[in-house]
Amino acid sequence: MTSKEYIDMAEKYLVHTYNKFKIVLEKGDGVHLYDVDGKEYLDFASGIAVFALGYNNKEFNDAIKNQVDKLIHTSNLFYNEPASIAAKKVVDVTGLKKVFFTNSGTEAIEGAIKMAKKYAYIRDGHTDHEIIAMEHSFHGRSLGALAVTGTKKYREPFEPMGGVVRFATYNDIDSVKKLINDKTCAIILETVQGEGGIYPAEESFIKEIRKICDEKDIVMICDEIQCGMGRTGTMLAYEQYGIKPDIVTMAKALGCGIPVGAFVAGEKTCESLVPGDHGTTYGGNPLATAAVSTVFDIFEKSDILENVVEVSAYFEEQLDKIVEDFDNVTARRGKGLMQGLVLTTPPSETINKCLENGLIVISAGSDVLRMVPPLVITKHDVDEMIRILRIALA
Repeated sequence: MTSKEYIDMAEKYLVHTYNKFKIVLEKGDGVHLYDVDGKEYLDFASGIAVFALGYNNKEFNDAIKNQVDKLIHTSNLFYNEPASIAAKKVVDVTGLKKVFFTNSGTEAIEGAIKMAKKYAYIRDGHTDHEIIAMEHSFHGRSLGALAVTGTKKYREPFEPMGGVVRFATYNDIDSVKKLINDKTCAIILETVQGEGGIYPAEESFIKEIRKICDEKDIVMICDEIQCGMGRTGTMLAYEQYGIKPDIVTMAKALGCGIPVGAFVAGEKTCESLVPGDHGTTYGGNPLATAAVSTVFDIFEKSDILENVVEVSAYFEEQLDKIVEDFDNVTARRGKGLMQGLVLTTPPSETINKCLENGLIVISAGSDVLRMVPPLVITKHDVDEMIRILRIALA
């Protein structure tokens, strides 16, 4: 079949919720993807920050194949070996207490919200609690995750949402303080905002939120679904601020392509949910948690974090030169290998020109070109990316 035939078939049978690029991808290797026509693309999107280890990693693939031959699913009525091992690794890395495995980042947000509300219910017996979230945030597409997503165009067609959510201005602590009342049970924020335009939290902002939550017995939730798993140079971005949330959500690179997410709770909240409060049929199954466990092993063996720190410094330097050299690029924002360039023209124009020249990048918000490549990229890959980007911007 030709590319056009595959695209026509997809348009006929798939619900149209994505405006897809007119490319049919067939396979990947390392940091490159290939379409059905054989064209090669340097991938600086990694499946929206998912494929941290790059494509066709033999150790990862072999581990998945081995688990498929042993056991894929049991339900959570039974224990399984990979889940126990993966749980310990997640807890050790986060510095928190207990983990619940989900099928996606959205489900991780749902679980985190439920845990925070249940904690508050145990605390005071009330059921009218409120949550403070951030403007321009993105936490997922389900009704619960949409309720705390601070972008009106995503929420509006599906309102009214359940519960009361109040939205503060990201990196403006006074706007947070104005919204706090006796009903506030949780404050949720992305440690680095992704879809909203690649905005890292300011240190004073996130530390003050931690202080407020401690003083008022509010649950602090950090969404690290995109910025976690080493993307900013530490396993979790919040490590760089010297704080720990009460709950952190993870997904994307946690499974490197295998659908899996998690919410991880600290001492304060980890016993809030009890049998009957929450569940999942597929979450934490042997296949998904074998993937999680293997990802952590490869991170350690391959010095992934060291590579992120080294290459991201070089990447930032090259992107800063782009800002200097092009009038249609006004700023760079980001941490580690989660970077954005602010453009004066629609990002789609630059993205399409990059695709023509064999480079995959994506957008964030209405004016940001987003780059979230595999964490195994080299300086040579950065040079090739910058070369193509310059062509596109010109």
